[in-house]
Amino acid sequence: MDFTPESGSITMFSTSWCGYCRRLKSQLDAQSIGYTEVNIEEVEGTAELVASLNGGNQTVPTVIFPDGSTATNPSLADVKTRLAA
Repeated sequence: MDFTPESGSITMFSTSWCGYCRRLKSQLDAQSIGYTEVNIEEVEGTAELVASLNGGNQTVPTVIFPDGSTATNPSLADVKTRLAA
């Protein structure tokens, strides 16, 4: 399964109880930055994918950018900078 987002948006792996995920989502909404949220507790195989990107840890939010690069718990500024690149 390919989770690489379209240009100008991100894919965010999250959980329903993640405060950092909620914060990033509200910041993205406020800036009108598009994202696709994938709950790693509900979508089969995604917890393993997130762990593979984070040295074995299921750390959320983990974000995938259109160029295929990733970031763990990025700030809004980081997301904006990398989408503008």
